[in-house]
Amino acid sequence: MQKTEPDMRGDESGDFSIPDDWCRRWINCVRDYAVIGLSPEGIIETWNVGALHIHGFRPEEVIGRSFDIFHAPEDRAQGSASALLDAARRDGRVETEGWRLRKSGSRFWANVVITALIDETGRLLGFGKIVRDMTDKRIAHEAVVESEQRFRMLVNGVTDYAIFMLSPEGIVTNWNAGARRIKGYRSDEIIGSHFSRFYTPEDAASGLPQRGLSIAAREGRFEAEGWRVRKDGKRFWAHVVIDAIRDENGVLAGFAKITRDITERMEASRMLEETRKALFQAQKMEAVGKLTGGVAHDFNNVLQVLRGNLELLDSRHHRDAWTRDRISKAIEAVERGSKLASQLLAFGRQQPLQPVVINLAAALRGMDDLLRRALGETVRVETVVAGGLWNTSVDIHQLENVVLNLAINARDAMPQGGKLTMELSNAMLDDHYVATEPDVAEGQYVMLAVTDTGTGMPQDVLERAFDPFFSTKTEGKGTGLGLSMAYGFVKQSGGHIKIYSEVGHGTSVKIYLARSTGEAVEPPSRSRAAPVKGGSETILVVEDDPKVQSTAVDTLTGLGYRVLKADDAQQALTVLRSGIDVELLFSDVVMPGPVSSTEMAAQASRMLPHLKVLFTSGYTQNAIVHGGRLDPGVELLSKPYGRDQLARKVRQMLDRTKAGKEASDPARAATDSGRTLRVLLVDDDANLCEAMNEQLRLLGHVTTSTTSPHEALDRLKREAFDVLMTDLSMPAMDGVELARQAARERPSVCVVFSSGYEMPALPSMSFRWAALRKPFTLEELGAVLRGFQD
Repeated sequence: MQKTEPDMRGDESGDFSIPDDWCRRWINCVRDYAVIGLSPEGIIETWNVGALHIHGFRPEEVIGRSFDIFHAPEDRAQGSASALLDAARRDGRVETEGWRLRKSGSRFWANVVITALIDETGRLLGFGKIVRDMTDKRIAHEAVVESEQRFRMLVNGVTDYAIFMLSPEGIVTNWNAGARRIKGYRSDEIIGSHFSRFYTPEDAASGLPQRGLSIAAREGRFEAEGWRVRKDGKRFWAHVVIDAIRDENGVLAGFAKITRDITERMEASRMLEETRKALFQAQKMEAVGKLTGGVAHDFNNVLQVLRGNLELLDSRHHRDAWTRDRISKAIEAVERGSKLASQLLAFGRQQPLQPVVINLAAALRGMDDLLRRALGETVRVETVVAGGLWNTSVDIHQLENVVLNLAINARDAMPQGGKLTMELSNAMLDDHYVATEPDVAEGQYVMLAVTDTGTGMPQDVLERAFDPFFSTKTEGKGTGLGLSMAYGFVKQSGGHIKIYSEVGHGTSVKIYLARSTGEAVEPPSRSRAAPVKGGSETILVVEDDPKVQSTAVDTLTGLGYRVLKADDAQQALTVLRSGIDVELLFSDVVMPGPVSSTEMAAQASRMLPHLKVLFTSGYTQNAIVHGGRLDPGVELLSKPYGRDQLARKVRQMLDRTKAGKEASDPARAATDSGRTLRVLLVDDDANLCEAMNEQLRLLGHVTTSTTSPHEALDRLKREAFDVLMTDLSMPAMDGVELARQAARERPSVCVVFSSGYEMPALPSMSFRWAALRKPFTLEELGAVLRGFQD
């Protein structure tokens, strides 16, 4: 191809000169571009060093061939080369990119420009083709594209976060799957809208959305938490981050906004905090309850001594009006102290409960008259009972005290009068509710609500309402234990108590008691107390406090009973093993020593099946109360008790089996026949000696007792005895050796061995003997002695 080049020589001064073929020379020297001349039909006519460098062909290998040899087979099959020439012929120029082939068969990404070469007449002379190897840029571009695609897939694949872009004005420009899941909008519903539509109306009105964008634009980032609104109008608690996006020149291009729904986390955090507070409150109440329960126990013992001695004084000086009046006032003070101690025990969850299955509707109706008398005429009482009310298991007497206390509190909150509503209904406490109440189980409950229209309580008072001795009443108007007692009783009963109050509107105390599927019993009637009666039966008093013991013994003796005493459980069992006919065991619950009061009672009942056991205590923690409730069949008289209370309780228990006891009297059976024996009793335990002496006297025999085997031998030398009754194991001399020496001194003497252990195999002996294992009954002892009367 020939082409006339323009004259590019220098001026007449001849400073420089460009040769006429400068273009050809430049083309032949360029290595970064393949510059190829093509005929009108696309045949290669010229080939430069750049073409050799890029395609790998030498000139003689390609000149005269069609330029489509550089196209991939799939492109050649589609006529890509001819299409390029057609476009250049039509438009004068065509530019494209695509895969091209080297001589080696490897591919490279090429930028191709084909220009039509036209002469002055417009005739097509051919084409100039320029090829540039763009493989490196292509790879970099594909890497960027792949990275963008992966990022887009990542963003669109995230469903826990709403990730989207905003324009500088806050218009949503894209939308991911997480945004659709969290906010509920499809992309076509939201793109083009302002992002303020996600805010609550009050936040949007206050300018919060624009304030977030302004902070992000100024500081680069904005982060906050708050309520946001879904498409369906529901609110959720969101954690929001807005980042400013700027171009390479620092111009704000928009914002990236990330939103996460943290409603569950916020709710869990709130519930955790509420649970922590509730747990702290429960632990505080439990600690204070243990303290007050211990104080009440000691307090009750002191009150018992006071009351018992006051009543003994009253019985002796009842004709002296002045003394009787003073004693009466002192007893009233003791009763107030007793009530205070009872409230402390109730708060400490340590009062003994005797729950029964009951329908609270009947119990509440039975309190109508009592409540109206306590509340006065200015308070109107309304009782609302839901249909189909469930039964519950509760100590009805203690519940009545709680209701009465709550009603009196309500009355005091309505000084000008008002309305008191007592409401009973069924209730369900679900897992969501009990999650923040650490000691409440989910399930079915009977709800008792006591609601007044009084002054109400502010929040700071409400938080301390259950604290013992906390009161907003004036001094002398209350102990501050009413609500504390209610709290302790409900918790001890396995229930739940909650106070709702609003200043100026009133207070509602709601008590939840677990539903019982048992059959309800009728609530007890409010009958007058029976007159006090005494008796002549034998009672064993077991009490470690000498003053309390003395008072109880004197009181029972004054009522006509025969009274034995023991300082602890071991002494009591020793007395009972002696065979003395004891009808009632009256024992303190809290006893020193290795044998507990309950174990003592169990052993005593095995020895004497007809024996009645009455416990007394001002403190019953872990003794005869399990789960806050008295064991079945257990009787308890709480300290401090009065003479009349003790007399009625003892008589009530003894009267239950009086007929049966009279029908089978072992003492009478043991003394029906036979002569009187002279018995020498030897036992190193003085208490046991005394008790066995009583047994032998009941059987009609004459006894002499000693704790010393040597003294017994001295007596045998001086006096004649029919029977030697000796313990088998004694520190000074064992019973067998004592019996042998006694037989040498008195060959006619008979011997009774007794032991608290299994009887060993005794050697053959020259005297008559028998053995009894402790504990033995009076009947067993009588039978052995009758064998020696022949």
